[in-house]
Amino acid sequence: MSITRAKSIDSLYEECKDFDLVLVPDAPMASALNRRLDQPHFGPFAITPRRLAARRREQAEDRLAFLEIIETTDLNWKETSYAVGNILQCWEYQGTAEAVLDYEQFATTATHTAVDCIADMDTTSKRLTEYSIDADTSVAVVGLKQLTELERSILPPDYETVDPFTEESFDHPPFRILYSPAAIVDVVLDTVTPENAGDVAVVLDAASQYSSLIESALEAADIPYYGGPGFTDDARHRAFLQLLRSAHAGRDTRVGDVRPLLTQLGMSIDIEHDEKRLFDLDRPEVDWLLEFRDEIRTSTFEEAIDVYEDVTDTTIDAFREELATLGILDDPVTESAVDRLEFYLQSYEVPVDRENEGVLLADAKSAAHVDRAVVFYLGLDEGWTHSSPRRPWVNRDQEFERNIRQFQLLLQNGVDQYYLVQDTAGGTPVTPCLYFEELFEEEFDRFSDLDSLQHSRAFRPTQDGFEREPLDVLPEEVTALSQSSLNTYVNSPRDYFFSRVVDNPDKEHFREGNLFHDFAEFYVSHPDVITTDTLDEVAAVILDEVDPFLRGVDREVRLTKYRVGLQTIVEFLDANPPQGDGLATPDSGWGENFFAEYYDRPIDASHTERRFENTNLGLKGKIDLVHSPARLLDYKSGAKKSAYSVVKHSALDPPSDKPNFQALLYLAHQRTERPDEELRFTFFHFLETLDDVVTGDGSLEDCLTTVTYYPHSYEEYIASPAVFTELQEDAANDCNKTFSKSTYEVYQAVLDAYAFPDTSDSDELIESEFGRALTERLIADVGDYKYVKNGCKQALRHLLRIRNQNYFTGDVDAFEQFVRDRLSELNDRRAGDERFPVQGLGGDPNYRYVDNRDCILEGGSR
Repeated sequence: MSITRAKSIDSLYEECKDFDLVLVPDAPMASALNRRLDQPHFGPFAITPRRLAARRREQAEDRLAFLEIIETTDLNWKETSYAVGNILQCWEYQGTAEAVLDYEQFATTATHTAVDCIADMDTTSKRLTEYSIDADTSVAVVGLKQLTELERSILPPDYETVDPFTEESFDHPPFRILYSPAAIVDVVLDTVTPENAGDVAVVLDAASQYSSLIESALEAADIPYYGGPGFTDDARHRAFLQLLRSAHAGRDTRVGDVRPLLTQLGMSIDIEHDEKRLFDLDRPEVDWLLEFRDEIRTSTFEEAIDVYEDVTDTTIDAFREELATLGILDDPVTESAVDRLEFYLQSYEVPVDRENEGVLLADAKSAAHVDRAVVFYLGLDEGWTHSSPRRPWVNRDQEFERNIRQFQLLLQNGVDQYYLVQDTAGGTPVTPCLYFEELFEEEFDRFSDLDSLQHSRAFRPTQDGFEREPLDVLPEEVTALSQSSLNTYVNSPRDYFFSRVVDNPDKEHFREGNLFHDFAEFYVSHPDVITTDTLDEVAAVILDEVDPFLRGVDREVRLTKYRVGLQTIVEFLDANPPQGDGLATPDSGWGENFFAEYYDRPIDASHTERRFENTNLGLKGKIDLVHSPARLLDYKSGAKKSAYSVVKHSALDPPSDKPNFQALLYLAHQRTERPDEELRFTFFHFLETLDDVVTGDGSLEDCLTTVTYYPHSYEEYIASPAVFTELQEDAANDCNKTFSKSTYEVYQAVLDAYAFPDTSDSDELIESEFGRALTERLIADVGDYKYVKNGCKQALRHLLRIRNQNYFTGDVDAFEQFVRDRLSELNDRRAGDERFPVQGLGGDPNYRYVDNRDCILEGGSR
């Protein structure tokens, strides 16, 4: 099967022009046929059944019926809406208002009440039911299969049917694949101008992101359009509704949740407060909002509108009129009343006055015909598929046939059609509209499997844009990167760029982490100040500082968490006090410390919070604790990572999808001060044993993850007698047994004769030439026993664990060159040689670790 070619409007007109009356499935087709009348015609010519019977513009009778019933009966709003929907839908399919009562599960008391009420109303459906066409009228029906049972009920005994399709197939244009919704919108704007806007239509899923994107783009370009935003899309209406919602939202409402409202109200709140509770924010800007919240429960909707209009210096007369229509303008603004209002606005489209000129925006699920020369189809994905009503009065096969015929007609509108689609979104293939499965005989999963063209993004000229003033200054060169900046840059250079220019809100876990770090630093200097009772006080202080971020129900749990974390830090430092001199750093010294100020005592320890900037390596950072001259320690409040995970995510070629170079970066700097020593970096996850401590069974060792730097190449290290001793004593049982019966010379001979393969896979290592040679030599030396073969496999896995859980000279050397390359690349981009790309060294960024997600479009490197 393929798409069946639709007849042109001119062709349909030629077939229908001699009839007195032409019934069509939708109003745009009727208008197009009527525009082709070449002689005066008495009465309507082409018209929809509903318009013919009603003799007026079609109205949203579901909304009108809802308003009538809530005014004249005691039914609540939700049961009214449910009953109205069922009655009108069943009426459409079965031809009578009372038909719904034939279905026992729907024949409720509320439905009986609603049927009685609707039956007395002057609705379009009622007029259709009572209407009949004069038998002397010659009638043509275009697309009879697309008319519902109620629409067909007005047909006279004799009429002619006109099939809107030919017997030929439609040679559809190719799907034009672009990498993002923004790129698709740009293609439309490349074509549309204020002068030709009346010749262009855009068909889209009104519920998709394309709707708001195209509307805002057309507005920005001063191109007129219609068919877009509705009553609730008005920014003033949305803000007022959010104001009512926020007044009843409780004390856990976040600043970020109501930022659009605050902007509309002219309240400037720094973005750093976004994740704090609004009603506990000590800022004068929100005082009015807090007063409104306290007074709203005794105010009416009209009084609330008056206050809103005074504060915003705007008017929302249309909203006031709609509340009057609903009969709630003088009702108190209770939480249940706001819920009802929100339900109504979500359920019904409130009519708005529009200028019907410019680009036509058509909903893919409502329209079948748009009489424009150029038609853009945006998305064409599964959102274009109709959801057939799941009701017993609906024949789903007939409904599917009606929808797929409408879909085929829709795809052929205009002289020129452009199918603009995405092939992937967020790395996942975009599923084409399900009707294509019925229409195309070939198998496909995505648009690129069909007749398609790949397009790069077309960048439009943007008129004058922002004013630019050339500056005769050179960009400041970046000489050193912190571990967080390097992690971000490697994941996505574009995210790194935005992190330098865009402010982000304070985070709860950042505030917690900083307070724990400050406590640990303070305790190293003043262990005598902290006692068991003091820890309770410190935990309460941390809770108070973090409180603006928390829900009320979280306080007791958090207090326990903080108390356990503090106790774990104290126990570790008591058992493992810092030793030796602190690390020598160019810029070390004490900065601000919350608890130093709280207790009014200075920080004088040389081991804590040691800042460094090593411009020779291009690295900088802050070391939490120099535990000993050869051991650095970092406090972590998050979940524990294994040494294997730490090393894995510091990979360079290719980088990990979760790049984290902290341990490698700090060890690289420490190596410059102690170049020939074995060095260690320890992550102290002081909350790792939280559950165990609560139950009385916690171990400090379970909190620690250590990676070691060995001042040798990996090959040199595993060839050492110390590693051979590990294979004899500290490896798995069969390995210990096997190597304890052999000698270091046998082991060394294999390492001298065969290169250790460059792999991180144990099976690959076992099957390598080196792995087979080691096994053969041990069998020859110890004996051909099963435990020897298994012991060699365990030995090879042990050697690989050493490789995968530690760092060696080659690793640090490669990292230092990696940083130099990144700095050179970064400074070239800062100088304007190229844009900061979205993609990092490993390809598409891991969006879970992108901080400025709203600033970055998926699917593109530019």
